[in-house]
Amino acid sequence: MPLDVYDKIMMLAKRRGFIYPSFEIYGGSAGFYDYGPLGSRLKQNIENLWRNYYLLQDNCVEINTPTITLYEVLKASGHVDEFTDITVDCKKCKQSYKVEEIIEKNISIEDAFNNDKVKCPTCSKNLKDPYPVNLMFSTKIGIEQSRDAFLRPETAQGIFTNFHLLYRYGREKLPFGVIQVGKGYRNEVSPRQGIIRLREFSMAEAEIFFDPKDKTHPNFEIVKDEKLYLFDNEKEMKISLEKSVKTGEINNQALAYYMYLTQKFLMSAGVDPKKFRFRKHASDELAHYAQECWDAELYSERFGWIECVGIADRSAYDLSSHINSSKTDMYAMRKYDKPKIMKVKKIVPKMGVLGPLFKDKAGKIQTILENMKVNDIKKIYVKINDETLEIPKDCYNVVEFEEKQIGEKFIPHVIEPSYGIDRILYCILEHNYDEIKKKGEEYRILKLNAHISPIKVGVLPLVSDSRLIKIAREIDKNLRDAGIATYYDEGGTIGRRYARMDEIGTPFCITIDHDSIENNSVTIRDRDTTKQERKKIENIIKFIRDKISK
Repeated sequence: MPLDVYDKIMMLAKRRGFIYPSFEIYGGSAGFYDYGPLGSRLKQNIENLWRNYYLLQDNCVEINTPTITLYEVLKASGHVDEFTDITVDCKKCKQSYKVEEIIEKNISIEDAFNNDKVKCPTCSKNLKDPYPVNLMFSTKIGIEQSRDAFLRPETAQGIFTNFHLLYRYGREKLPFGVIQVGKGYRNEVSPRQGIIRLREFSMAEAEIFFDPKDKTHPNFEIVKDEKLYLFDNEKEMKISLEKSVKTGEINNQALAYYMYLTQKFLMSAGVDPKKFRFRKHASDELAHYAQECWDAELYSERFGWIECVGIADRSAYDLSSHINSSKTDMYAMRKYDKPKIMKVKKIVPKMGVLGPLFKDKAGKIQTILENMKVNDIKKIYVKINDETLEIPKDCYNVVEFEEKQIGEKFIPHVIEPSYGIDRILYCILEHNYDEIKKKGEEYRILKLNAHISPIKVGVLPLVSDSRLIKIAREIDKNLRDAGIATYYDEGGTIGRRYARMDEIGTPFCITIDHDSIENNSVTIRDRDTTKQERKKIENIIKFIRDKISK
């Protein structure tokens, strides 16, 4: 059976140091891969290109939070209850399957089982008795008095739980964006697609906070005429940002803008425009937190359309959940033109009564009461952990007074672009993999964009002449000192060395020959055109930098 492009890429990736199966000497484990020397650098370059769009162009800030997350955080966010896959087992094959991956596209899970249309992909046996599986890895923090926790399924919650601090850092102005790049964990039922479906994966997420009354974006006017590639599950269309918002195809400017930023990033990273689209989530596939969501999908010859980025309007779901659960003030302020004098009612706890009655819970009850909205109070109930308590009337007073208010509090809405870096990396490899015949032999080229390629320049003395090697070594050092990643190679014919560089995606090769001794010049070869230019050695760094920036 001939190898498809996925097999070829993964063989090249292993041979050349891009991607290795994890723990291979012990038989490996599905859903885990290592990045080798070239893969680590390629991944880092993709992440840094992404940072360029969000930190520099969109003026977001970056934070870094733990990969272990408390149970209470993920209970409040809905992940404990909602982050599940419907799973079914084949007892004959002793395999578990994610149901939505083995049933027909246009049939519900319930109908599929009722009509015996769920079959084992391996033995074709009818499968029964589906059950939900929570996909988070659980763990404990501490030894004796431990706390329940999980490996985080997303980086977003670390941003949401810090919002009150970040909002002050951003001088209480919206919109305000925060990014995080790092690991996420998902205990996949059946990870059988290489680095497309991993149990430990790399994410790049942005949470941009907006006033729900104003989801415009300050840069929208600059890009409003740019075209987006949309698929609404029925038809494909190429439509401007402005028109997509006016027609209601996309709900608001903010969502459309971050879809555009995603499209621009992916194209600049090397995604084939003919293998790219945004697909809108149908109402029955929206995540528990999403009001509207579009996936940036990339096409793979083996796997079809792959979701690589989700751009969601999470509304106020997350902040509301954490405010209610933690009783922390994480509101934003919509300031009035002039301060207003308002009559307000507040609850004033009587700690002399609360303390003896509720003991160690009294402090938490005090905080809840002081932040509680007062309407017509008959009975007050508060929830501490999983316990609901009624607070007697003699434990507090309700006081009415006039207060100068500079604005009104509200819970911000969130637009979230969430990127799967590993999937994007694989698709870039596939979209830029090319094979040709040279002298009857198979010749492989990775046409990676210069700004993400792991090696920018191959430095090659034409022959093993000590005079050429000395010049080549000096050029190699000067390039690296200038921050340009190089690979020095003096082994084998110059054709074989070019082939090695082409196969790992190196865009330029510098060849040092005997003319270099006489006239202080070298030959610079372009990978994609194979054209060669003669340049003075003192001009090499500027020439390469200009080429990379283009």
